[in-house]
Amino acid sequence: MFASEFVFNPTLIMGVTLKVLVIFAVAITLNFIQKKIIPRAIISFSTNVRKESQNQLGTRTKTMAYVITKVVSAIIWIILFTMVLGVIEFDITPLLTTLGIASLGIGFAVQNVVLDYIQGFFILMEDWYRIGDWVTIAGMEGEVEDLSPRRTILREINGTMHVIPNSQIKFASNQTRDWARIDLNITVAYKEDINYVYKIINIVCQELKDDPELGSNLTTIPSAMRVSELGAHGIDICIRGLTKPGEQWELTGELRKRIKERFDLEGIEIPWPHTKVYFGNKPEILAN
Repeated sequence: MFASEFVFNPTLIMGVTLKVLVIFAVAITLNFIQKKIIPRAIISFSTNVRKESQNQLGTRTKTMAYVITKVVSAIIWIILFTMVLGVIEFDITPLLTTLGIASLGIGFAVQNVVLDYIQGFFILMEDWYRIGDWVTIAGMEGEVEDLSPRRTILREINGTMHVIPNSQIKFASNQTRDWARIDLNITVAYKEDINYVYKIINIVCQELKDDPELGSNLTTIPSAMRVSELGAHGIDICIRGLTKPGEQWELTGELRKRIKERFDLEGIEIPWPHTKVYFGNKPEILAN
């Protein structure tokens, strides 16, 4: 602690001032260096989970670098503050005690926020999803409209916006990652020739692949794979094919439309549930 009676000592004051300035200079230099080094290190060691452009990689690494540099910067300034108090010979024991008690209360208050940032960092680092992806997270499904270390914003298909803290996201189901699949079941009547139905379906699938506008979004030609079920009303035929990510819904709808039109031309019946109603009339008995 300072003496009760202050004695002006220019040499001591100059020495203390010089030490404080050196500490500040070192802290500022370290802060400057870490802001330059950390983003480059993240780019070098960042896991390229899927093919991405330099622009996409830059956005992802910039967000991760922002979080790390803020944490490192806070640590540097805390150490600086402690060192300055030591240089001026200030007894920091009561201060540390007070800060310890205060930090305990603050810790309970902001623990969820801290968890949000920690989980957000790993989501960004491991590239779970990006803006524009269609995902299911925390029981919600929609398009990722915004993503930050603190929260993820989803937009449902009906326009509803969901703001989800990252700490609530334990896992993510991404429907637009790398590739997607047409998974379509078509039901035909039991009276139909299955081999002929297969042939017609495969012709329609080839026509879709040859379409100048839609065909480029197919990475394989869809085809009739198998009879998936002998149902109560007809035979279910499974059709599958690979597409570019995010294109599976439009292509599935288009394939369904084309199959219906072609079945109508070929006279192939698509059955539907129907009920015969009996009103209690006594049936006529034909005479022998």
